[in-house]
Amino acid sequence: ADNARVALVCKTSLEEANTYFAQGGIASVTNLEVDNFTKHIKDTLVAGDWLSDPAAVEKVVKGGPEQIEELIKWGVNFDKKENGEFDLHREGGHSEFRILHHADNTGAEIQTSLIKEVKRHPNIDVFENHFAIEILTQHHLGKIVTRRTQDITCYGAYVLNQQTGNVDKFLSRITLMATGGVGAVYTTTTNPLIATGDGIAMVYRAKGTVKDMEFIQFHPTALYNPGGDRPSFLITEAMRGYGAVLRNLNGEEFMHKYDSRLSLAPRDIVARAIDSEMKLYGSDHVYLDVTHKDPEETKQHFPNIYEKCMSLGIDITKDYIPVAPAAHYLCGGIKVDLNGESSIKRLYAVGECSCTGLHGGNRLASNSLLEAIVYADAAAKHAQEHIGGYYLRSDIPDWNDEGTTHPEEMVLITQSIKEVNQIMGYYVGIVRSDVRLNRAWNRLDILYEETEKLFKVSKASREICELRNIINVGYLIMRQAMERKESRGLHFTVDYPHPQK
Repeated sequence: ADNARVALVCKTSLEEANTYFAQGGIASVTNLEVDNFTKHIKDTLVAGDWLSDPAAVEKVVKGGPEQIEELIKWGVNFDKKENGEFDLHREGGHSEFRILHHADNTGAEIQTSLIKEVKRHPNIDVFENHFAIEILTQHHLGKIVTRRTQDITCYGAYVLNQQTGNVDKFLSRITLMATGGVGAVYTTTTNPLIATGDGIAMVYRAKGTVKDMEFIQFHPTALYNPGGDRPSFLITEAMRGYGAVLRNLNGEEFMHKYDSRLSLAPRDIVARAIDSEMKLYGSDHVYLDVTHKDPEETKQHFPNIYEKCMSLGIDITKDYIPVAPAAHYLCGGIKVDLNGESSIKRLYAVGECSCTGLHGGNRLASNSLLEAIVYADAAAKHAQEHIGGYYLRSDIPDWNDEGTTHPEEMVLITQSIKEVNQIMGYYVGIVRSDVRLNRAWNRLDILYEETEKLFKVSKASREICELRNIINVGYLIMRQAMERKESRGLHFTVDYPHPQK
């Protein structure tokens, strides 16, 4: 496979990705004096509410250190103490200090180092501003493909060149999805707005298996700035660690009603408490109060947050900070095996778009970057072993690109995107119920019909394809939330408040 060429198709630029914004770090057992694999495995299983696949957990935890070594070899710098040991952090849910980091922009450090390596590699061609529309399977050869078809196989993808407007055929022996999460399905999200779940939607439409979509992690405290930022500006958890207190619209503390750990309870509990207070008051935010702390110290600890809030006329040393939960991370996605291969042959998925079974019902902080590198390695090795036996399908027809594009279509598309975002936020958010989920089903159904009609008569554009994808993904989250008749991990429903016995 040494002569294999790789096409890296990227809908905007290589830099724009959730990874780039991962502030925290990457979790791995490196300090063997106090830490070990057993502890990291247990922390992960506990966080996932015992829904994780033990084999996937073991694979990621034990394969971590070797992959960290490889990242360092590729130029990734992790912060060290003066004595040369890693400067390890600890985050919620971890029993030991085991988070490697690079200041508060670890994801960017990893990504920039890897992008340099990619650009230097003679066999990798990068196609920026290219948007994958569909993966190619037997369906495109006129065969009937259903969810029961045994040997669905991926032969590449139809890809829209956003500069020319043409849809090209990319034929491949092996295809890998690394399309990230789904935050942009919600109005309020910390993800870059390209996180529209494209890979998950493409695989679902090709009749691949998608799982655990009901488990969406919401960050409890994003800065509430309506009509301002999308994605939302994050108010780090460290601020609550420093002593900030949550208050409702009347200025009253409320966390004691929900959890004895108050503002430092786990993310999902804090997010649900905030959601519950917002519903009580019919408001769209609560407050974070740090005014009782020393003003100079606050500015020194949180310079970026201080500046950001000042730019909106909020002085955090004197004023409450308006915050609301924001869609942050997806635990589910395209179901893959221990080699990173999906239910569709020759198609792999890694990173946030994949569902390896590692996270179960909730993600342990900083396990996501680790999962991405361990499974990327596994997928690459598995693909290398098998690529020799595959050939390119040259009999796939070209994209049929009849269709018209009228200016009024853009208005319809942007309006529909807003509608999907609102439906998901109101009815398939942090706290769910049968009534809300049914309402989401009915509303999404109408949008689905309208969009498919529009898609058939339009020239392919990134906007209409993203709209199709967020409707698909919204449907999957809603549908899988309906099927789970219990509250477990990140999925909470008032109709079934307890786990199944």
